[in-house]
Parts: sequence; structure tokens; C-alpha cells
Amino acid sequence: MNDYMQVRFDVEPCSEMATDVLAAVLAEIGYESFVPDERGVTAFVPQGKYDETRLKEELSQYPIGGVSVTYEATFVAGRDWNEEWEKNYFKPIVVGDECVIHSTFHTDIPQARYDVLIDPKMAFGTGHHETTTLMLQAILASDLTGRSVLDMGCGTAVLGILARMKGAASVVAVDIDEFAVENAIENIRLNHVSGVEVRLGGIEALKQESFDFIFANINRNILLADMHAYVACMKRGSRIFMSGFYVEDIPFIRAEAEHLGLRFVGYAEKNRWVAVEYMSD
Repeated sequence: MNDYMQVRFDVEPCSEMATDVLAAVLAEIGYESFVPDERGVTAFVPQGKYDETRLKEELSQYPIGGVSVTYEATFVAGRDWNEEWEKNYFKPIVVGDECVIHSTFHTDIPQARYDVLIDPKMAFGTGHHETTTLMLQAILASDLTGRSVLDMGCGTAVLGILARMKGAASVVAVDIDEFAVENAIENIRLNHVSGVEVRLGGIEALKQESFDFIFANINRNILLADMHAYVACMKRGSRIFMSGFYVEDIPFIRAEAEHLGLRFVGYAEKNRWVAVEYMSD
């Protein structure tokens, strides 16, 4: 059973920056999904990773002065998640006027060139978070016809599914979370796409192989630690898109990428979250 803790955080005074920073802090200690609103944010963490002592320590060091954060945690059984998400959080979205992402329980779905069906359960990556949207936009803007793709930190596999719909020859989707891997496989089947291989693990799951495109939507620290492994999977002309961090983190990412011989192409931004693009010469 994949049980979770739902933690309600009330932020005062509440602002988009305050909830974004809070989400970034929580992501570092294992929280996976975040739903902001006008009063704060509701976050979800696997029950086994819920550590109230560490949570209190992190909140005591919350980096924005003059902001108070209070919280209340409740248990959410894994079997209840689909209903909870359907009722409260996951709504159909359209990305770039070309792609619609929705679930099996949705009605009145907008028409789009690429129709992606996602039953998210508890895996991250429905397209609602800025980083996922930025990566989806990068895929929509890229010519993937006949190309090989790596979806690192795949979550629901929404990126890999869209890549195959856009003509990618093959996709490898990797995630460290067993539940995410199970959900990714289910979503691939829902969309009736082939050529997507799902692997459980981190960089150790990568073999002696190369990719034309790499999409890594994780977080700054993991990207910095694992970027060398991604570069080892690139050949001349390969492109890598990385997201999961803020505009102010770009210099750290850029320093490591250029140290590894990558060339900066550009970046896209949404609400201070960014996706950066690099190329292997």
C-alpha cells in the first residue's frame, strides 16, 4: 500500500514566492506533490518519509523573513488517492495550444493535436507544475522524429508519452520511485504507445547507451550530482533540457554543464521556475 501524509501548510502573509520557496524546501526532504492556493500549499509525502522533527527544523530555517508557516498533517491511504485527486486537484490542461492532458474521469476535454491520458495517482508530473509545463513546451518545440529520448525522473511518464506521440523512435523513462514506475507503465498502456521502456532507479539504471534528447526534471542538487552521467549518454549534437529549479540557480547549473563541455543554448521561465537547454558539441 502506497500510503501518504497530506500536510496542509498555511503561510502568512501568503504570496506566490512564499509558497514556491516552501515547495522547494519540502522537495529537499522528500515531498513529491504540491497544490498551492491563496492561503498556502497542500503537500504530499510518502508516509515512510514523513519526519516531523526534520520538518520542524526546515521550517525554523525558512529563508523568507516576516513569513510564518503553520501546518497540520493527516494520513491519506494510497487507495484513496485517485478519488482525492479527481475531486480536488487534477483538472484538464492545454499546453502550447497543441497538447491536452487529462485523466479517465474528465469530461468536456478540449481538442488538441496531442491528447495525453494520465491517471496520476501519487506520481509527480501532470503538467500543472511549472517545471513539467516548461518541459512539455520544450518537447512540443523540438523535432523528435526518429530520435532517441531519455526521460529522467519520469514520474507519470507524461514527457516520454508526448515524445513518442511526436515521433521519437524510442524513449527510456527512469524514476527512483517504485510507485512512479508502476504508474508510468499504466499511463503508457492507457495511451497505447509503444517504444517506451520504463526503468526503476537513478543514474545506475543508465546503460552504455546514447540519446539524442535528454529531459531531466528533478531538482538542482540531483542535477548537479548526476549531470556527468547524463553527459556520458550524449553524443555530438545531443540536447539536454533540465528543470526543477529557479532562475537564480541557473549559474550553478551552467557552471557544471560548461565544466562538462556542454554549450548553453537558452532557457525558458515560468513563475521563476526554469528549464535550461544545453547542447553537446
